[in-house]
Amino acid sequence: MSNSIIQTIDLSRLYHMGTETIHALKSVSISVAKGEYVAFMGPSGSGKSTLMNIIGCLDTPSGGQYILNNKDVSNLTDNELAEIRNKEIGFVFQTFNLLPRSSALENVALPLVYAGYKKSVREEKAMQVLESVGLGDRAKHKPNELSGGQRQRVAIARALVNNPSIILADEPTGNLDTKTSHEIMDLFENLYTEGNTIIMVTHEEDIAKYAHRIVRLRDGLIESDIVNTEVTTHRAII
Repeated sequence: MSNSIIQTIDLSRLYHMGTETIHALKSVSISVAKGEYVAFMGPSGSGKSTLMNIIGCLDTPSGGQYILNNKDVSNLTDNELAEIRNKEIGFVFQTFNLLPRSSALENVALPLVYAGYKKSVREEKAMQVLESVGLGDRAKHKPNELSGGQRQRVAIARALVNNPSIILADEPTGNLDTKTSHEIMDLFENLYTEGNTIIMVTHEEDIAKYAHRIVRLRDGLIESDIVNTEVTTHRAII
């Protein structure tokens, strides 16, 4: 088989709104290799979020195939998709999606609850990942006791704790100021250099430039797919 971790073949997604049919995706074929760092860009309504939802097994295509880790997941049941999401995919959202009454450690450990690990193992794994994103000293803090950047680091740690095949980041800096945004993007760059496969949706050009490949969508089609030769890093600013 190919070394593609993600492959879509003639992917389409239709939505019916009353008598109108919306073609959110039209015959999209894309391949992402293990260890790539890709940004999906495009204006509102371009199909980038729909493509991200299908890749994240949050939605299913109307037509075509989606192959994840050499497995066709195009027509799986909701329960099968949920199992794949928990094992294969780490999600990072714009709004962090943390449980407000749980500590940072408990939030990070949550995917391990679903995976069936016992409490002592969950806490050990979660602590290791929190330390890897620089928040070992904030393990007992609740989200309202953390800054926006720290909350996003907790969310990234939660995405990493199951050692997923891919990390999907949906507008990961959308709620952060400029300085914190660049700090979070430097963290993603570190994750990429450690061998993680990262797919990010963003509408911000300066954030997309951190990715090593930029795919632009428009009207449900791929408009361009280029290697980014000017990768941004801010490591000198520490």
